[in-house]
Amino acid sequence: MVAFTIEDVAVSWQIFSLRHSNFDLGLVGLILFVPQLLLALPAGVLADRADRRLICMLTSLGEAVGLAGFVALVLLHVHDPLWYFVAVAFIGTVHSAGIPAQRSLLVNTIPREQFTKAQALSSSAMQLIAVAGPALGGLLIAFNTAYAFAVAALAYVVATIGFALLQRHRAQSGAEEPPLKAALAGVHFIFSKRTILSAISLDLFAVLFGGATALLPAFATQILHVGPTGFGILRAAPAIGAGVVAFYLSRRTIKRRAGRLLVTCVAGFGVATIVFGLSHNAVLSAIALALTGGFDMVSVVIRSALVQLGTPDEMRGRVGAVENIFIGASNELGAFESGGLAALIGPQASVIFGGAATLAVIGLWLVLFPELRRFDSL
Repeated sequence: MVAFTIEDVAVSWQIFSLRHSNFDLGLVGLILFVPQLLLALPAGVLADRADRRLICMLTSLGEAVGLAGFVALVLLHVHDPLWYFVAVAFIGTVHSAGIPAQRSLLVNTIPREQFTKAQALSSSAMQLIAVAGPALGGLLIAFNTAYAFAVAALAYVVATIGFALLQRHRAQSGAEEPPLKAALAGVHFIFSKRTILSAISLDLFAVLFGGATALLPAFATQILHVGPTGFGILRAAPAIGAGVVAFYLSRRTIKRRAGRLLVTCVAGFGVATIVFGLSHNAVLSAIALALTGGFDMVSVVIRSALVQLGTPDEMRGRVGAVENIFIGASNELGAFESGGLAALIGPQASVIFGGAATLAVIGLWLVLFPELRRFDSL
C-alpha cells in the first residue's frame, strides 16, 4: 500500500509536469484500465488454479521493475510522454495480473464470522498508510520525482518478501473445465446475484463520475495554488476519511439496513464531490475529499462482504476478476472521463458535473434495483 500510494502520486505528478495537460492525466487512467479489462478473466482463472501467494510475489516484484524504469526516464531527462505512457502500461499490465489473487488473500486466512470486522480493520490499517503515502510522495517529489519512484520500487520489494512469508494457498478449481467456460463463470455468477450486481455497479458509476482525485495536480497548481506538498496532503485527505470510518467499522459491525446505508453513503460521496468542485479554499477542499473517502469506505466494506462471503472459494479469483473490471472501470475510466471532460470545460466544472451525475445514478438504481434498498443484513 505504501508503494501503490507513492506510485500513484508520483506518476500523475510526473505526467502532468511534462505538458501540464488535463487530458494526459485522463489518458493515464485509460492506459491503466485497458490491461485490467483484457487480463481480468485470464487472471481470475489463474488465481483459482495456481498458488495465489506466488502470483502476488511475482506481480509485486514486476511493479518494482516498472518503477525502476520510471527512475531511469527521470534521471535521463526524457521529456517525451510516450515513454512514460509505455512504463505506465507495463505497470498496469503486471498489476492487473495479480489483483484477483490479492483480493482473495484475506478471506482465506480469516474465519467467516470475523471477516467483516477483519475487512474493516485491514482497510483501516491500509488507509492510515495511504495517508502517509501521498504526503511522503509529495515531499519526495519536492526534492526530485526520481526519489519518489525509487522509494515506491523499494517498498514493492519489501512487499514481495511479505507475500513470501504467507502460507501457500491454491483454490480447488477444476483444471479440467474448458478455459472459456471457466473464465466466464465469474461473469455468470455476479449477474445471477442481483444484490451483488447492484452494489458493484452502483459503486462503479459513483466513482466513474465522481473521480475528482485524478485532477488533483490541476487543482493543486491552478486553482488552490498549494504546490507539491499541498498536493500530497490533498491526495492523502480521502485516505484520512476512509481510515477513520474503517476503524470505526472494525469496532462496530454493520448489522442491519446495509442496503439503505450503502445508498445513503454513495449520495454523500456525490455531495462531497460537488463541494470539492466548488471550493477555492484548500482547507475546505481537503475536508470535502476526506468526506468522499469516508463515504466510499462504507461502500467498500459492504461490497467486499457481499462478494467474498457470498462466493465459493474455488470461484473467488474469477469473481474477484469480474469485480475488478467494475472497480477498474470506475477508477481508471473515471480518471479518463474526468481528464477528458476537464480538457473541454475545465477541472472545476468537470468535478461538479461528476458529483451531480452520481446523484442521478442513485435515483436510477433505486428504480432498477429495488432489492438493493431492501437488503438488510451482511
